[in-house]
Amino acid sequence: MGRRIDYLNDPNAPKPNSIVPSVNVAVFNDSGDLLMIRRTDNGNWAMPGGAMDIGERLADAGVREVLEETGIRCEITGLVGIYTDPNHVVYYTSDGECRQECSFVFSARATGGQPTPSSESSEVTWIPPAEIDGYQVHASMCLRITHALDGRSTPYIG
Repeated sequence: MGRRIDYLNDPNAPKPNSIVPSVNVAVFNDSGDLLMIRRTDNGNWAMPGGAMDIGERLADAGVREVLEETGIRCEITGLVGIYTDPNHVVYYTSDGECRQECSFVFSARATGGQPTPSSESSEVTWIPPAEIDGYQVHASMCLRITHALDGRSTPYIG
């Protein structure tokens, strides 16, 4: 498996050669804990998510990605924000693809399942919001998590 390298505000970052609509989902359990995965492609902790497939609704992509990566079923409850910063690019070493950020972040509530790692997640756990700072999280994901935890009345657009 190749690696994923995130570049944020880095003048030496590779130039993007694609843009792919993607989702992340801030899934909360009844205790208010946030579902997080440890990514297998870079070792960072993140909210589950991934690319939208052709013929799929964006919210359905979020539900599918959460189940695939975590074993948790969820229901989308809102939109946290839209993240399209051209200064955040993601380079995939396996094929040289370099994506400009294009991520829609949803909030959701867990409806069932058990945390189960996958080929994309070496660990899956519920994290109390007060403990998230103790995990290795990329700055772009930190922004999304902060917005998800803020309980904003309007989605972030940026």
